[in-house]
Amino acid sequence: MNDNYLTKAQLNVLVLMRMLIGWHFLYEGVVKLYNPTWTAKGYLLSSEGILKSLFAKLATEPLVGFVDGLNIAILLLVGLFLILGIMQKRAAILGAILLLLYYLSHPAFPGLAQGPAEGSYWIVNKNLIEMSALLVLYYFPTGHYFGVYRLFNKKESPQTV
Repeated sequence: MNDNYLTKAQLNVLVLMRMLIGWHFLYEGVVKLYNPTWTAKGYLLSSEGILKSLFAKLATEPLVGFVDGLNIAILLLVGLFLILGIMQKRAAILGAILLLLYYLSHPAFPGLAQGPAEGSYWIVNKNLIEMSALLVLYYFPTGHYFGVYRLFNKKESPQTV
């Protein structure tokens, strides 16, 4: 990536955003992993919108166990990868897909119940916003600037203006 058009402040803000989103994903994964009663079943069953039947099918046994494990694994991996600054593009896409599924499960459309959402929204909610931020991180990866990748590839350190 050519960082000559980004200032050090811009790169620092992108790194901060990457780390904060990474922390959010990691925290959500850890909380779910260590809560033996957690399951996505209630969230899936309360789904609204055009994919309601798909999410209801995912809430059935034995699929829901697989969905729970996959959800936790994705949250943990995306969180770790973003915090460490490794495989950032893959983590950003995987995280964006997961957030898109969350959004489609409980879309913030007028007339639909918001389910377990925090607050009431109109079209735009926190899942859509964080998904958009992950897309920014996909196009502006910063692991080579601040992350584990940079520790092993010092020759490729970016030049800032």
